[in-house]
Amino acid sequence: MRKRSDSLARPFAVFGLLALLALALVAGTGVAVVRKVATDQALAEARQLTEVSARVVERRLTGDGLITGDAIESGAVARIAVDAVLVDPVVRVKIWTRDGRIVYSDETRLIGSEYDLGDEDLEVLDDGGVVAEVSDVSAPENRFERRFGELLEVYTRIETPEGTPLLFETYQLASSIAERRRELASTFVPVLVATLAALALLMVPIAWILANRVQAAQRERERLLQRAIESSDRERRRIAGDLHDGPVQELAGLSMRLSASAEQVGDAGAATTLRDSASAVRGSIRTLRSAVVGVYPPNLQQVGLAASLSDLVARLGAEGVDAEVEIDADAAFGPEVDALLYRACQEAVRNVQEHAGARSVRVTVRRAGDDAVLEVVDDGRGLDPGRMAQARQEGHVGLEILGDLVADGGGRLSVEPGPERGTVVRVEVPIP
Repeated sequence: MRKRSDSLARPFAVFGLLALLALALVAGTGVAVVRKVATDQALAEARQLTEVSARVVERRLTGDGLITGDAIESGAVARIAVDAVLVDPVVRVKIWTRDGRIVYSDETRLIGSEYDLGDEDLEVLDDGGVVAEVSDVSAPENRFERRFGELLEVYTRIETPEGTPLLFETYQLASSIAERRRELASTFVPVLVATLAALALLMVPIAWILANRVQAAQRERERLLQRAIESSDRERRRIAGDLHDGPVQELAGLSMRLSASAEQVGDAGAATTLRDSASAVRGSIRTLRSAVVGVYPPNLQQVGLAASLSDLVARLGAEGVDAEVEIDADAAFGPEVDALLYRACQEAVRNVQEHAGARSVRVTVRRAGDDAVLEVVDDGRGLDPGRMAQARQEGHVGLEILGDLVADGGGRLSVEPGPERGTVVRVEVPIP
């Protein structure tokens, strides 16, 4: 049970981390949406407040006296501005003519000043509407508003009874946006957090169930793979036994009879022929024994890893491939590691025979710290991704299966191009 829990820990931890990142992303998006909604709502309220204030001021106008500087008209506008417009968050009021002259402001020092109006200002004067934006307090016409900090500048069109358009402008504290954000956050963020927490709690058992299913599928895959390997080993053992007990023994007997006959005949030519025939038969025996080793590996504990690998690559010589085996003197790593290294070398040699077209192969086994390292280096045609993909499609998955076996043993398998050409198959397995 402890092993099962440990095997689930890593994928479950990865899933949990990804889930937390997803929840954080959702939470961040939710907060951003709340901030956007709060900002939009505060701007809408600022526009609405300015629109209402503008209509109140517009109804108090009796003519163009505000434009001409009539004291009575200006006084009436000032009273309504103080009583009904200059209410928190509004801190400043300005009324402009089309030529950029300020005809009214609660800051009397601005009255009569002229500044250029922007394109948006003129557009509102022509077409109406309400525009809200962050005020540029560094502008000369806004120099008296700098003490208020960040402000929202909201303006709209009003008309005198004679139909003269004027630009009505209020300046409102931008803190109203922050206040609206706080109000919405206090309302929606707790709901969002509670929902995400509930979702996270719901995801935990689902993740555990999915992880268990994945692990069960992995165990079933390993079981089927092990059964396939065991079936293959039994079949290999049967074929190797048939070869060893049949043709190999028969050829061995024939070789001895030919050698004996060569010593008994009196004709020198016939004796030479018989000896050559006996030598050829012995060569065939070596080839068959090498084939037997390729079909079913020897008892590594009895023969040893060095001798077993030498027998394994011996058949390459019969195919014109120069094979070399280098094994450290202390290369005895235990039955499990030896068997895994032998199987890896077997698969690599098989690939060299079938695909590489190599002239030479070098097999080295050495100890590197706490690892046993096997390298099979050939000078063949090298890696061809297209050919490897085609081989996988045709069902040639020996290296993939070998990689799974090495990984199950805690090791690493790499297949890389050689320094100049060819391929390097490298297996690193921890020594118990």
